[in-house]
Amino acid sequence: MNKLRVCVLFGGRSGEHEVSIVSATSVMSALDPNKYEIIPVGITKSGRWIAGSQAVQLLKSGDEPPHSLAMVSPDPNEQRLVPSVPMTIDKKELQALDSKVDVVIPILHGTFGEDGTVQGLLELANLPYVGAGVLGSAICMDKVVQKNLCIQAGIPAVDFLWLRYEEWQANQRESFLAAVNPRQLSNMSRVEMLSTIEQKLGLPVFIKPANMGSSVGISKAHNRDELTSAIEEAAKYDHKILIEAAVVDPREIEVSVLGNFRPKASVPGEIVPSNEFYDYDAKYVDGASTSYIPAQLPQEIADSIRQAAIQGFIVCECEGMARVDFLLERRTGKFYLNEINTIPGFTSISMYPKLWEASGLSYTQLLDELIRLAIERHQRRSKLHTSYQPKSEWYR
Repeated sequence: MNKLRVCVLFGGRSGEHEVSIVSATSVMSALDPNKYEIIPVGITKSGRWIAGSQAVQLLKSGDEPPHSLAMVSPDPNEQRLVPSVPMTIDKKELQALDSKVDVVIPILHGTFGEDGTVQGLLELANLPYVGAGVLGSAICMDKVVQKNLCIQAGIPAVDFLWLRYEEWQANQRESFLAAVNPRQLSNMSRVEMLSTIEQKLGLPVFIKPANMGSSVGISKAHNRDELTSAIEEAAKYDHKILIEAAVVDPREIEVSVLGNFRPKASVPGEIVPSNEFYDYDAKYVDGASTSYIPAQLPQEIADSIRQAAIQGFIVCECEGMARVDFLLERRTGKFYLNEINTIPGFTSISMYPKLWEASGLSYTQLLDELIRLAIERHQRRSKLHTSYQPKSEWYR
């Protein structure tokens, strides 16, 4: 049986670059070598593409090549990686790279990978790829758009406001500006913005870059000074900034969703963070956070959360996979959809594969299913017409 040639994309121009390398290393070690020929493709922090067995080590070292060494051809007839300059690898590996790719697994967390940009390239290249498409990726990456869609669909979400950093910097009223929705802080001075946040959401609040993950750039503000500093911190990563009300004494519940047309939800799991909230250090650095799989929940609440996870997955145009995160108010039992991650972590400690393992699907079987779903979607989309023959050749 011929092996499928699987291109694993990782690294990237993102604040989650390091997490992506660890996730991809874990994925590549779990792919069945009897079924797949693995092509590692790392993208450096500056955007250089490195293909082949050297990719992981070069990205970990931080060395930047003077040129990209290979990249996906956007020509839909090629469906391959194309060496872009003479490569410093042996001829056998070069020949292996310069050949057809059957499926791509993007493990590019965050910007320029989870936001629809790489997905657009892979659509142009006519390549099957794992995970959400262009629209679903873009929707879920933008937490403001994602929350608005979920709320419109009746899925409970934490109360929030948002602002554009340019207006925060301008610090003035401008009569020609208008908010696009009631949750946008627009046409206000900085003091008015701060006062509105305090009045509508109260304190403390969470401040987040609208387009980022792994808790990068997120702060919890307990007073006005911290709120001001938190907005400046979030603005390092995005000019669109989300401000969320804090849930009182929350439990962090996560659900893994898998599928295309008929998605399935895993058992819920619970994260108990080592810090005040589940920040970057609590997720990856200190190793002191605890997970409980399955989460100890009343069956009715567990079923409702799983159903809301599937509903959010569908509403936000997801396909393939997503991890849906919830906040559960301990005292009342109310839950709120926090965010949807279309390329969730795949490290050895990541919840997405661990939740499926607890639901009866091993890590290797999960990857098999994700690849199958990617090929299934590609075959379905390939049947669509991309040209139209007019009744008369009016354009000549």
